[in-house]
Amino acid sequence: MQKHFRTGINIPLKATGKKIFTEALNQNFGYFYTVNEILKKSRSKFQDIQLIDTDEFGKVLLLDNITQVAEKTEFEYHEPMVHPALCSHPKPESVLIIGGGDGGIAREVLRYPVVKRVEQAELDEGVIKFAQKYLKKVHGGCFDDKRLNVNIVDGRKYTDEHPGEFDIIIMDMTDPFGPSKMLYTRDFFRMVKKAMRNGKGIFVMHSESPVARPEAFACINKTLSSTFEHVCPFYLYIQMYAVLWSVSLSSDETDVSTIKPQFIDKQLKKYGINNLKVYSPQTHLSMQTAFPYVNQILKRRARIITDKNPDFPDNFIS
Repeated sequence: MQKHFRTGINIPLKATGKKIFTEALNQNFGYFYTVNEILKKSRSKFQDIQLIDTDEFGKVLLLDNITQVAEKTEFEYHEPMVHPALCSHPKPESVLIIGGGDGGIAREVLRYPVVKRVEQAELDEGVIKFAQKYLKKVHGGCFDDKRLNVNIVDGRKYTDEHPGEFDIIIMDMTDPFGPSKMLYTRDFFRMVKKAMRNGKGIFVMHSESPVARPEAFACINKTLSSTFEHVCPFYLYIQMYAVLWSVSLSSDETDVSTIKPQFIDKQLKKYGINNLKVYSPQTHLSMQTAFPYVNQILKRRARIITDKNPDFPDNFIS
């Protein structure tokens, strides 16, 4: 639970009489949204799972009372996690998804006809089963695609045991608290690098918020830079997380920052990808533009995160 902020479905909002869900973004501030009802509740081997109906977001998936995905705005997260990498790689045939139990990442990856194989390493089978049943608008039926193979396994273990197999690796994990924190270390990033087929491989992960958790943001990018030759953060506002967010793309040979909008346009047309809501040839470029204060955060003296010292300076959940 949060140390300094009550998270969960709390007292009614006076203006409407509806219950509200509150969530901490750090120990000093957070956000809320109204809740109509709790639709489903479950408990997996690892965590509490809830599906709630909200006014702002439609159905929302909560894991241990933390917002994971919202039906109405999930594209703000899933599109930038997938399309910049798939469009930048010369031939992304083999993809590993670490986590991503709601299916949104797999759905977007499988839109690409060039993709021949997708392996998903998800620790919590309960999340996948819950999403398959109740979040069809998010996964879009992707679990029925024969190219997708779901492995119920620790993502770190799976990555370590499959060297030299993947063109793209996308990590869609919960924030770096508890068991997930061992997937944010340099030791693990080195495993990711070994799991790539060659130096053109691209690793994608969310890299926290430079607003809500600037120390974690700086440490993640410092740790990635200690492992990969090229690290390119993308900056985006994600309403369901209520703050400026970041997604970082890392590679030894593929420098995503040098790829022009004209090339992205060509790739999207070649693969038949259309009707995207936030990603385009233009936003491929614009999302790489950092505010000056964000650049200053990246210039700070940040600690490299390792297995021996995996906790972030601004962790606020125990």
